[in-house]
Amino acid sequence: MSWTHLIRFIAKEDAKVHLGQLINTARDIGLDSISGHPITAYEVQGTVFDGKVTEKELTVQQLLCPLTRDQCDYIRCVGLNYKDHAEESNLPLPKVPILFSKPRSALIGPYPEAVKIPKCAQDETSDYEAELCVIIGKTGRDIKEEDAYNYVLGYTASNDISARKLQLSQSQWCFGKGLDDSMPIGPVVVSPSVIKDPHTLSIKAIYNGTTVQSGHTKNMIFTIPQMIAYFSQGTTLEAGTIIITGTPAGIGIVKNPRVFLEDKSDIRVEIENIGTLINKVEYE
Repeated sequence: MSWTHLIRFIAKEDAKVHLGQLINTARDIGLDSISGHPITAYEVQGTVFDGKVTEKELTVQQLLCPLTRDQCDYIRCVGLNYKDHAEESNLPLPKVPILFSKPRSALIGPYPEAVKIPKCAQDETSDYEAELCVIIGKTGRDIKEEDAYNYVLGYTASNDISARKLQLSQSQWCFGKGLDDSMPIGPVVVSPSVIKDPHTLSIKAIYNGTTVQSGHTKNMIFTIPQMIAYFSQGTTLEAGTIIITGTPAGIGIVKNPRVFLEDKSDIRVEIENIGTLINKVEYE
């Protein structure tokens, strides 16, 4: 049997890393992981790309990033993909998907992993961006829009942590958005068999208990099939590629007063039918 809600975790039973199919898929395991509520899963044998669910039940000791850095071929990011975010940034609506990238060294998982803010970004401009994350499940090139969903492994939550001063000091965004340990994803990957239309999901960012972003994936300028088709033109999208799909309005830098990620703060991304990605913030 194929999985529908995939997690990667350390098991209490043997202190080893496993893949698992959530047993209770109705619960928000991001919230459960921080509250201490038990999380159980059926062991998945194989990889994230071909794993099959067994009958062996395991208990989660710690949630991990759903993909390892070795499994992640490339992190592709879409800028200004919500109309309200483009408007709050005083930027024109893009005519094609705006692409930037992050290195694999940015990739981390959910709590207890922490977003790390290095000294070069401890300038009161480090920001959050709640985003729906798409994981590519099979390799393809020149993918047609109507075939795009066949290449999707699943969906999860992500947070495009951005060092705004570094980002805005140059025309390319990759440096200010690609610092180490600055892109958490998780806590669970939900398959397309469950999320049949990813443009039907509410999405929020919650900072220290206050909702700072509240949007909906129906308001994306470019749909996920459009992004996959555009990015695969003459370009191979390998299995394990991550695409983060843009953020709605409410980023910290445009608020008055400005909001920025402070040391020891709590930042969460909540997406309907996926759950809550939780991370603490640590200044190095």
